[in-house]
Amino acid sequence: MSPNKIKGTKPGATHVTGPGGLSAEEFARWYRAETIRQWERLDLSAVARLAALVVECQESGKQVFAVGNGGSASSSSHLACDLMKTAAVPGRKPVKCLSLSDNAALMTACGNDLSFDDVFSRQLENLAGPGDLVILVSGSGNSPNLVKAARLASSRGAKTAALLGFDGGKLKGLVDLVVHVPCDQYGVIEDVHMAIGHVVTFYLKQRR
Repeated sequence: MSPNKIKGTKPGATHVTGPGGLSAEEFARWYRAETIRQWERLDLSAVARLAALVVECQESGKQVFAVGNGGSASSSSHLACDLMKTAAVPGRKPVKCLSLSDNAALMTACGNDLSFDDVFSRQLENLAGPGDLVILVSGSGNSPNLVKAARLASSRGAKTAALLGFDGGKLKGLVDLVVHVPCDQYGVIEDVHMAIGHVVTFYLKQRR
């Protein structure tokens, strides 16, 4: 069923949480339909370009960094785990991937002594170099610490890609590659972002 045929929705409507006044089953139907709609709208060529950037880093021995806040921090951590472990194939070079959201001690030290806006860019100052890839995961695309990280990465000659939602925010105009889920429901955005990570991971796993 189309999301526009479910009570409480209309074409072009924005739903940060989803339409109100629905039963659990009605909401589940709306959520399923909206997720399918976003998959149908997704630019799969952008997903393919993201996979190609990861392969390029894999074959050249460059580093991939994943980064996000909140739920997107979990997505970036999951992506790093998948690229490091699940995508591994015996006899093939590994993907060197690190989630910048995983070091609680370093993040809180930077947040306390510098500012929360610096928790990712400060790590990239030490780690990022030419040819590396920084993947930024964000619903809004406006988080100051991600914006600062994108700019720092570019200044170091690293490539940048972003998985975004809503209207893409500030990051949309700052990165080399955008994979955009133009939805206004955070759960749907994050689910599709996670699935994009799985597509890239299992593409690497099965490719000849």
